[in-house]
Amino acid sequence: MELRIFTEPQQGASYDDLLAVARRAEETGFGAFFRSDHYLKMGSVSGDPGPTDAWTTLAGLARDTRSIRLGTLMTAATFRLPGPLAISVAQVDQMSGGRVELGIGAGWYDAEHRAYGIPFPGLGERFDRLTEQLAVITGLWRTPAGDTFDFAGRHYQVSDSPALPKPVQRPHPPILIGGMGAKRTPALAARYADEFNLPFVSVDDTVAQFGRVRAACQAIDRDPAELTWSNALVLCCGRDDAEVARRAAAIGREPDELRENGLAGTPAEVVDKIGRYAEVGSQRIYLQVLDLSDLDHLDLVAGEVMRQL
Repeated sequence: MELRIFTEPQQGASYDDLLAVARRAEETGFGAFFRSDHYLKMGSVSGDPGPTDAWTTLAGLARDTRSIRLGTLMTAATFRLPGPLAISVAQVDQMSGGRVELGIGAGWYDAEHRAYGIPFPGLGERFDRLTEQLAVITGLWRTPAGDTFDFAGRHYQVSDSPALPKPVQRPHPPILIGGMGAKRTPALAARYADEFNLPFVSVDDTVAQFGRVRAACQAIDRDPAELTWSNALVLCCGRDDAEVARRAAAIGREPDELRENGLAGTPAEVVDKIGRYAEVGSQRIYLQVLDLSDLDHLDLVAGEVMRQL
């Protein structure tokens, strides 16, 4: 079981805040630093100083860190055209020496699209666009050097592209797809994903959705063992109940609710719950860290949880 750090900077974070968390995660042995791709805060927080762009952030971190892997949960296909996104991700992969991973989804947060003038089509069209984006991005990356790439889709057309630049990782950086969609999500994961991720769901829901994705893999004769299987859960760990309560209050949550729906409690409780996800096939846990100023939280998990896994 690998532990990774997952942040939500739209809730209020500067680049320096994110760099501090990424560097501490690197120093303490976490497998990766991931961030959301959102342009608007959620809930009652101020969101100050305002949003930071996911791939601009990762470009900076590519140069300001040394070894930790970097990625998104999840880049919204509505935010960017597939060709420019393929260029950006390949460039950041080069800048990092091959440490980038692309989590990508259809997009879901209508309000942020309205707030920044981004078109937000209906769900069916968003999935159609995501499907074409995955075909274009992977097609560009897989095209042999010296050849050109063409694609004739309903929403995107590519003609005589030199398909450059190439990422360091070959054939391309790992692609993450996730979510609880019952049909199109498993089919896309089976076709394109290197990792399948489930955010904030129970063990029972994990069993059901992992099963759908495995069935979709088998339907196209792909070995499900080729995928990495992962979950994302809110983190709230403390040495005792008082520390758990303090950390829960800092993010506006209740300890009992976090114990039910996240990874909360003492290190022993957190290890036990991680074990329940491991038993149903999860291989990575993305720890959603919401208080980015509490770097001691990462130290505690690295010292008291990670060493038991």
